[in-house]
Amino acid sequence: MKLLLNIDQTFSDLLLQEDTDNDKKITKDDTGPKKFVLVDETTKQEVAIEGTYFLSNLLQELAVLKEQNVALGEIDLDFIQENPVERISRKIKTDYWNELTRTIDKKGLAQILNDEKTTNAIPTLYVSAKDKKGVAYFQELEQEVGGFEVAILPEDFSMEYVETLNTKPGILALALEQKIYSLQGVPFVVPGGRFNEMYGWDSYFIAVGLLLDNQLEKAMAIAENFKYQIIHYGKILNANRSYYLTRTQPPLYSSLLIDILKQKKLGQDWLQSHLETVILEYNTVWMVSGNRLTPTGLNRYKSDGVGMPFEVEPGHFDDVLAPYAQKYNLSVREFEKQYLNRTLVDTDLDAYFVHDRSLRESGHDTTDRLINTCANLNSVDINSFLFKYEKDIAYLIKEYFNGSFESNSVHYTAQEWELKAQARQAKINELCWNETAGMYFDYDFVNQKQFPFEAATMFFPLWAGLCNENQAKKLVEIALPQFVKMGGITGSTAASVAGVSPDAPHRQWDYPFGWAPHQMLLWEGLLKYGYHQKAQEMVYRWLWLITKNAVEYNGTIPEKFDLETSSHKVFAEYGNVGTEFDYIAKEGFGWMNASYQYGLQILDDTLKEALNKDTSPGTIF
Repeated sequence: MKLLLNIDQTFSDLLLQEDTDNDKKITKDDTGPKKFVLVDETTKQEVAIEGTYFLSNLLQELAVLKEQNVALGEIDLDFIQENPVERISRKIKTDYWNELTRTIDKKGLAQILNDEKTTNAIPTLYVSAKDKKGVAYFQELEQEVGGFEVAILPEDFSMEYVETLNTKPGILALALEQKIYSLQGVPFVVPGGRFNEMYGWDSYFIAVGLLLDNQLEKAMAIAENFKYQIIHYGKILNANRSYYLTRTQPPLYSSLLIDILKQKKLGQDWLQSHLETVILEYNTVWMVSGNRLTPTGLNRYKSDGVGMPFEVEPGHFDDVLAPYAQKYNLSVREFEKQYLNRTLVDTDLDAYFVHDRSLRESGHDTTDRLINTCANLNSVDINSFLFKYEKDIAYLIKEYFNGSFESNSVHYTAQEWELKAQARQAKINELCWNETAGMYFDYDFVNQKQFPFEAATMFFPLWAGLCNENQAKKLVEIALPQFVKMGGITGSTAASVAGVSPDAPHRQWDYPFGWAPHQMLLWEGLLKYGYHQKAQEMVYRWLWLITKNAVEYNGTIPEKFDLETSSHKVFAEYGNVGTEFDYIAKEGFGWMNASYQYGLQILDDTLKEALNKDTSPGTIF
């Protein structure tokens, strides 16, 4: 049923009555009557809309028509009264992915350059000198449209050179593709909110959602941009900004290729080029001795660069800098200025920031597990990812190249990659598995002992498939219950956080916060080891929280949750992206969207119905 309404008048009246806290949303926190009567302009038929969820749906549908400058418009009551699960999933598929899609080309460049991270008077676009086609294209575009400056990165650059770019930070170009009449940017999907660039491991989880929503081309485009970054910048970047050239992110490129191939059989040339790049990344980013490869034979996160990371907000490190400022008899601001300019050098502080930059490379920025220790750790997460790389490369060579593959004049066999994986598996189990605790811990190779911080990354071996049945059983029966809250698993256990100084700030990747990547990798791991009912439970808990939050807060789909309060209201470090919008949530948040779509593929129909009824996990499990 549809009603013809005066859009502006209905919109204003609805807000005046129901948005009592004036936040441009209708949420459970508003104290209006929670009942609004619509009157059809033609028939004068009256329809009452009742309850926070349905009223917020009405506000969202009105907001869409207002943006289209519709004076008299039809409201479809089916959309207003749509079940929450169907509405959230539909909007992710039909709206959110498109809203989050970007290109770096004539059409899309302005949206990329003009965001809150652009501090230069004239935005700067950096293009690698290796990319001859890109240099020519963007220099021509600079002359044609203006408003930005093209800067050329040398083909080979040092980390010292990268540090000089901080005086003029900018976006890094990504791949171009030839269309019929012109070059166009290869699309990518951003996380959302203030994250208006291509992030490394976010992109993999986003691709999982894209593939589930039959957007194969966008998932393949992510792979193309991964390949471009490795070739032109030496690594898959934390994100494509100049100050991220010093660090990579968790390696998930091979997993993306496997997922794409499950959906569509692609040409041998396509796979050949990407497999070559995966192997190039493995050899040059991860397996260089003394850098990310350690004497144990296992790996670590190890970012390049010196001093404070460039991207943090002012004052973020004041608690770290204060003792050093006192040591040099300077104010914190004056010390920070001299330290950034390197007119004052402190080796102890430099060592701290080696760990901090490496922590950010891990994607877990920040966690007390990695503060001031990250570069010393053979962490469970990075070694699980690399075990998966080795297994994936072996599988691709065996299944698609008859067991033998040549790349850059080097001959590889599936068997040698299997042996690499077996060696890593044995070493992880030797150094990181704790049989008594029934958990995996990071291994401190400097001090030659396990680092017993209980983090959700201990479930990554389940996802990677490197556990034996005994280890999997202990992880599920002993470790997992210590992480489970009503709405999913926390980033670490309460016990591990309790062991940290009470004066330390809350770290957003620790207890009590919950993140989509941890949930998604856990679910896949549980399914891989046959724990199907436990997977159903863990999926339900997370999707219940996303659904409940969206129902009560105007469709909000945030970056993360506080699992202690089952809320998107997070007051730790960087706040919560995806919560700042007016009237309508247009994009959700990348990996949260993906987790919803992935979870629905796992969940059985009975539990989907329970989600729509807001049935608490506590009454089911």
